[in-house]
Amino acid sequence: MDFYYAILMAAPQGGDSGGSSGIIGMLLPFVLIIAVMYFLMIRPQQKKQKDHQAMLAELKKGDRIVTTGGMFGTVFGINDNENKVIIKVSEDVKMEFLKSSIAQRVT
Repeated sequence: MDFYYAILMAAPQGGDSGGSSGIIGMLLPFVLIIAVMYFLMIRPQQKKQKDHQAMLAELKKGDRIVTTGGMFGTVFGINDNENKVIIKVSEDVKMEFLKSSIAQRVT
């Protein structure tokens, strides 16, 4: 029992010596984690989404595309009001897709 009492008494006593620097020291790791997550995860995803939106805006008739489902086709028509694209899959088959379902343009 005396051993535990001696350890407790030897522990440093909290005082006002730290002040606000203690709070900054505690918050600094959280700020660094948030900054790293922003630059490694959030920012690249926003850039990718911005590039995809630009690609969708530049689509024109005759472009070869692939949908998110993996279907290849050629843009036959674009309806910007309804946000739809008509894709020609073969000579007699034309399908209507939402613009957002287009994954990429194939070169």
